[in-house]
Amino acid sequence: MTDYQTITLEQSGRIARITLNRPDAANGMNATMTRELADAASRCDNDATKVVLLTGSGRFFCAGGDLKEFANAADRGAHVKGVADDLHRAISTFARMNAVLITAVNGTAAGAGFSLAVSGDLVLAAESASFTMAYTRVGLSPDGSASYFLPRLIGVTRTKELMLTNRTLSAQEASQWGLVTEVVPDAELADRAAKLADQMAATSAGSNGTVKSLLASTFKNGIEEQMELEARFIAVRANCADGREGVDAFLAKRRPEFA
Repeated sequence: MTDYQTITLEQSGRIARITLNRPDAANGMNATMTRELADAASRCDNDATKVVLLTGSGRFFCAGGDLKEFANAADRGAHVKGVADDLHRAISTFARMNAVLITAVNGTAAGAGFSLAVSGDLVLAAESASFTMAYTRVGLSPDGSASYFLPRLIGVTRTKELMLTNRTLSAQEASQWGLVTEVVPDAELADRAAKLADQMAATSAGSNGTVKSLLASTFKNGIEEQMELEARFIAVRANCADGREGVDAFLAKRRPEFA
């Protein structure tokens, strides 16, 4: 376990587990947490890690930025910019790494916590979890990739509703809107997340990373450019060890053993 003050990072085989660990402060993001989260993300961006499982300790997933720390800063704007920059560095690393990011939302996800939760490649939510933007309620504006991911996931109209009215979504509503992959009973969240992490750890990291790369480019490319990327990527995959193993295993009717 890596020694951090506000999060924990544990590596078990191919799976890294990051836990937001300020339960007495609703896992609010202060400067230390976002800096540590960016560092942890960087540590997970390696060939040995296939899955990153991210969750919160206590009753909250993350209640967003630590407003008490913001208010005490000599220069609030500079302080918040630094916190956002570190958070954005973490999210960018998670988005571009080959490892699959599973977010297990164990409770309220508000503000930047909402943003972080739905940035997962696979999002699990406890039945008691809830989601709210909450930025404009305190005169702020969204960060943490919310203005990137939310329009892509649910469209601009619903994104405006969430950001302007601060509507709170239940876990079931978030699932119906397409923000959550699966809703599970509270008592089963940890086990379900661990099972899903084990399942993804048996897959090909290179294939998963390629899926993430293709989907990240799809909204900026025309159809011909996107198909050219698909053709180039699948050719690379066909020539690599995992691609050869996957095809050979399929033809031999056995389970593949990916690197």
